[in-house]
Amino acid sequence: MRRLNRKKTLNLMKELDAFPKVPESYVETSASGGTVSLIAFTTIAFLTIMEFTVYQDTWMKYEYEVDKDFTSKLRINIDITVAMRCQYVGADVLDLAETMVASADGLIYEPVIFDLSPQQKEWQRMLQLIQSRLQEEHSLQDVIFKSAFKSASTALPPREDNSLQSPDACRIHGHLYVNKVAGNFHITVGKAIPHPRGHAHLAALVSHDSYNFSHRIDHLSFGELIPGIINPLDGTEKIASDHNQMFQYFITVVPTKLHTYKISAETHQFSVTERERVINHAAGSHGVSGIFMKYDISSLMVTVTEEHMPFWQFLVRLCGIIGGIFSTTGILHGFGRFVAEIIFCRFRLGSHRSTSVPLPDGHTSNHLPLITDNSMH
Repeated sequence: MRRLNRKKTLNLMKELDAFPKVPESYVETSASGGTVSLIAFTTIAFLTIMEFTVYQDTWMKYEYEVDKDFTSKLRINIDITVAMRCQYVGADVLDLAETMVASADGLIYEPVIFDLSPQQKEWQRMLQLIQSRLQEEHSLQDVIFKSAFKSASTALPPREDNSLQSPDACRIHGHLYVNKVAGNFHITVGKAIPHPRGHAHLAALVSHDSYNFSHRIDHLSFGELIPGIINPLDGTEKIASDHNQMFQYFITVVPTKLHTYKISAETHQFSVTERERVINHAAGSHGVSGIFMKYDISSLMVTVTEEHMPFWQFLVRLCGIIGGIFSTTGILHGFGRFVAEIIFCRFRLGSHRSTSVPLPDGHTSNHLPLITDNSMH
């Protein structure tokens, strides 16, 4: 009984076989079939390698939602060099809530030389080249997100030469914590002093001839400081053409949550619009000489997540490639043989018609004439 049940089960499984075996005596091979098979195998190998490359790669997924966090503080990371002595300039932040954040809360004033050393100039040139490529190809930002914390530091390298020149500029660097509302970070003449209606700068004690707001922005970012991330203003250098010159940067800050396979951080992206003009009250150009960065916080938050193709999806795509190429090449090969047989049949039929022999009774014979001895003579 057990053997009978096994035979029935085996016969049932044979009936369900969707891949019947063809005896080798019924299989006919051809040179054209071998050529098509070779092309198919080569194509499958090439597409499999390409698909495996895609499987190894990752991409960034962007999701948008409303930012509901209004109570936390916003960190501003600053590294700006101004072509004036440190005792002549002052930096601070004033937001829409009329809250003043003085530079003494986290910024350092360091006397430096404004002109860069050869190594520093090369660093700045490369950074400006990267910035120009980022403006042309926005997809490169995904590459920067993936390489965060893995690439080299984007900070300005220290001077490699021991210059004996006295410092003629002031490097203002550090970080400040401000409210998450629109504000204005500015660097202008004189130290800032608060008063009930806002704040003021002691500009009267500085000679007008010493005004020079040529500056270099080595780094400016918002939120958590992430090494390897290049921000829009990094590497910017502006040379003032007049003593009374105002440089304005209008910045829109977008809160960003970054989740990759290497890091998970909360940072901020921003876009910027630049404007500069000479202050001339007689010509109607009013204002205060200095560097003004007016920032506004976006109400939307972006979540950037690095994703990877699942393994099951890779298998499905791989099976589709193999099966699709076999089916397509089989159809093309069959169609090609069909066309070739039609052409060869017509050619053979035409050759038979051209060898027809007339008979004495008026009929024609399609057979070749026999060669006799009389015909030989």
